[in-house]
Amino acid sequence: MKTMRWSRISPQAALIPAVAVTLVAFVGSILWTLYLSFTRSRRLPEYDIDWSEWGRQYDRLFKDAGWEISLRNLIILGLGSALAIVFGFILAAMIDKEKRGESLFRTVFLYPLAVSLIVTGAAWRWILNPTLGAQAFLRGLGWEVDFNWLAQPDTAMYAIILASVWQSAGFYMALMLAGLKGINSEIWSAAKLDGVPLWRLYLEIVIPMMKFTFITCAILLSLGVIKAYDVVVAMTNGGPGQSTWVPAYFTINALSAKSNLGYASAAAVMMLIITLIVFLPLVALTAWQQRKGAPR
Repeated sequence: MKTMRWSRISPQAALIPAVAVTLVAFVGSILWTLYLSFTRSRRLPEYDIDWSEWGRQYDRLFKDAGWEISLRNLIILGLGSALAIVFGFILAAMIDKEKRGESLFRTVFLYPLAVSLIVTGAAWRWILNPTLGAQAFLRGLGWEVDFNWLAQPDTAMYAIILASVWQSAGFYMALMLAGLKGINSEIWSAAKLDGVPLWRLYLEIVIPMMKFTFITCAILLSLGVIKAYDVVVAMTNGGPGQSTWVPAYFTINALSAKSNLGYASAAAVMMLIITLIVFLPLVALTAWQQRKGAPR
């Protein structure tokens, strides 16, 4: 009996260290950051709250032009990075239809994922360098082109999107390919016998059947976009001016350059709220779809 009882308790006991670390390092950090956002902490934390101006840091944040720019760039980056899912699906569909060389193409398209975003940003910064990269090469061939995107505030964010899509499209391709492999082969045979056009088959049958895969990709994409920082630092370091600031860059800049811990904490709390606003509806949609599709 004792052996049976211990076999039931031991799995729960093994989880205690992991739960403790999660509570302290994750939940505790969130609560500590939230508390500091109501204080006047500068270089070092202060724990006295002036209740007459408890929202002082948030009031400054909402009036800061840099924060407004970072939110606008977050939307632009999110919409642009969604192209990675589109390209990932197209690549997966092409590989799934062409069986020969599938392993080779899958490896080639997945290769950028093995490169960190810092290295990706550095590589694309060199590619877009007007004197060393693609512009110099094409002008050497006699083509008058302008690829100096990183030096122009109006196009710098699009250069970051280009690098991000290149780096992550292979990952979403792998997820989409797994979803396509899960579709019953009889569906493809029946569509071929009925003469259904390929585009209509994908649009009306395949894509709806892969809705969970698309939702998963959207969740992963949204989390990656909200915490985007390293690719921005590697390519533009927030410039020109503040044209490529994003919330994560704004937060780190408030902490390191301005040495304002309370202000950075307020920005971090707003990032958490943005994450919840984006993340929770997608999770709820996934749960609703699963409940809708479950047998009764």
